[in-house]
Amino acid sequence: MTGESTASGETLDDLRRAIDRIDDSILDLLNERAALGARIAAAKRASDDAGSYGGVVLRPGREMEILRRLLRRATGLFPKAVIIRMWREMFAALISLQGPMSMAVYMPARGAGYLELARDTYGSLTPASPWQTTAPVVRAVAEGEVSVGVLPLPRFEESNPWWPMLFFETANTPRIISRLPLCGPGPGRGDGVEAFAIGRMPVEPTGHDRSLVAIETTPDLSRGAVRTLVEGSGLPLLEIMDSHTIGEERRQYLLEISEYVAADDARIAKLASDHQVGRAVVIGGYAVPFTAEELAPSAPSA
Repeated sequence: MTGESTASGETLDDLRRAIDRIDDSILDLLNERAALGARIAAAKRASDDAGSYGGVVLRPGREMEILRRLLRRATGLFPKAVIIRMWREMFAALISLQGPMSMAVYMPARGAGYLELARDTYGSLTPASPWQTTAPVVRAVAEGEVSVGVLPLPRFEESNPWWPMLFFETANTPRIISRLPLCGPGPGRGDGVEAFAIGRMPVEPTGHDRSLVAIETTPDLSRGAVRTLVEGSGLPLLEIMDSHTIGEERRQYLLEISEYVAADDARIAKLASDHQVGRAVVIGGYAVPFTAEELAPSAPSA
């Protein structure tokens, strides 16, 4: 049966040998990619203190730019979501060549979905420490015990939010670096759960970004008044994600801004200068996850 010809005149053995050649080429290219990664790691060790970021330096913005470029190139039959999963696994393997990589993950119960999101994004073999509460995840990242932490999306006016732990400007304060899953919410691993990833590395703009800004205000300021203040500073407010009161004198808000905002952006200083605002701090940002349209099979060429 293996010698049976296809419609094109090739035998099944011919096709299988062609597949073997492609597999060999893929492996050779992966080895070449790993060798380049080792050279990059050596260059980083010569110029950066990688240990200050928890053992390795992640580049979430750069990785998303690579994935967007690959999806634009992906005009064949191979599913785009699987391309992202394969490259995420490769990124994790190559990053691990730079030094030990690990993660802390919020996992209130088995099957909650956060561990699946973490492994899909940062590698199925990357060591992960699960925590039933959020504060230990933030502390593990802040103290450099792990490279990245995975936390639930903030819920409006929850009783014990984790994001105020990022409302500082010290060198070891973690920042939000990604929103998970990168393929956007929906059925599949994680069952529709979404999360933020945090790390101690700079957030880089990709041209398709969101930023998270925390502000502290007088307690009597309404959400509508907050929106007016933020938009008056020139920041394009997408959503007020959460707020909570501290004592009787302060209220903190978590704002999602619909573009990249640097820590030293003049609009942040303008917002903080208002007499009703005590502080305004950029606590992170992320490249926008892929949409269903971006993941859809490419239309055949005319």
